[in-house]
Amino acid sequence: MRTYRELFRTPEFTPFFAAVSVQTAAQTATGLALGTLVYTRTGSPLLSALAMFGPSLAQVAGALTLLSAADRLPPRAALTGLALLSAGAACVQAAPGLPLWAAFAVLLVVGAASSPGGGVRYGLLNEVVPREGFLIGRSVLNMTGGAMQICGFAVGGLLVTVFSARGTLLIGAGLYVVAAAVTRFGLTARPPRATGRPSVRETRRTNALLWSSTPRRYVFLALWVPNGLVVGAESLYVAYAPGHAGLLFAGGALGMLAGDTLVGRFVTARWRARLGSPLRLLLAAPYLLFALRPELPLALAAVVLASVGFAASLLLQERLMALTPQELSGQALGLSSSGMLAMQGVGAAVAGGIAQLTSPGTGMAAVAGLSVAVTLALAPGLRDRSGGVGGRLPVADGSPGASRTPRTEETT
Repeated sequence: MRTYRELFRTPEFTPFFAAVSVQTAAQTATGLALGTLVYTRTGSPLLSALAMFGPSLAQVAGALTLLSAADRLPPRAALTGLALLSAGAACVQAAPGLPLWAAFAVLLVVGAASSPGGGVRYGLLNEVVPREGFLIGRSVLNMTGGAMQICGFAVGGLLVTVFSARGTLLIGAGLYVVAAAVTRFGLTARPPRATGRPSVRETRRTNALLWSSTPRRYVFLALWVPNGLVVGAESLYVAYAPGHAGLLFAGGALGMLAGDTLVGRFVTARWRARLGSPLRLLLAAPYLLFALRPELPLALAAVVLASVGFAASLLLQERLMALTPQELSGQALGLSSSGMLAMQGVGAAVAGGIAQLTSPGTGMAAVAGLSVAVTLALAPGLRDRSGGVGGRLPVADGSPGASRTPRTEETT
């Protein structure tokens, strides 16, 4: 599967695509509204960053306790329920006079409960499209996510101005309800991918199995840490340029859209094997410029360029799927997603803490430097030792074996 036409002809991909797109728009609008609301009330870069990305920290608790649900719950029901939970949380956060501690408590509860969501969603993608279509399907979702973020941050900034932050939270809640309806009525009811009931014990057992493979371990770390630190830099947009944060977020989404389009549709497997580390370096390096406090046009250009590097995650997710058995794919993707979100929360906390002591620009440059250092440290463990595109990848237990998908110019 190499064309968008083939992808959208796949039964159920269109409603799946629509539900994910609307939910992304809702997350974007509500995140910007809540970050703005907290910054207006407190004037704190740290609290504003945590309001936008703090729920990601709760993904740690969810990943350790709830992640087995990703393969053990009916996907349609799980995704519908999570969208409705997010809608309810946005309504609560919009309540006038809600104490700050209560707003953060709601964020943490929703973050923990949502931790299986990425695994459910992208495990379902593995069922909706053929396995060889995962990369192009994932790239389209990333591209759409970028486009919806461009619209969401641009429109969200306008909505905050016209309707206030609380009004924007209510609009976001309505979008979550739309996403729930599209999921419920547009997708087929499917059974869970794995047998048994979700449990803390099963979550930990499978997480340990996934982590036990050295090749997978390097992939997880590369997905989590460089990305999370750069999102920490993004969390300071509101503090760096309070009147233009929406523009910076939209620029980042535009760069991500460009990178995912190029890598997902036009880059061959031979080049994909070589682009991972350069893209992860590109993701962070332009943010070093913020140590000099650039004016808005140069800052925007740096953000757009850096965000092209988010396409590195596509390559790593494709590699993760080649290293993981089908029956564990949901939890593997869920662990990937939860770890990435958790590191985004850590990155936001670190960047916000540095900014609190110094300045937003210094905080952004500092976490970017850490991201570059981690990418360089992980590069040897991610190097392809198979001898080229036609070689073999380690299978689920980490031992050498045949790749789970054909090794051609189109797939890895």
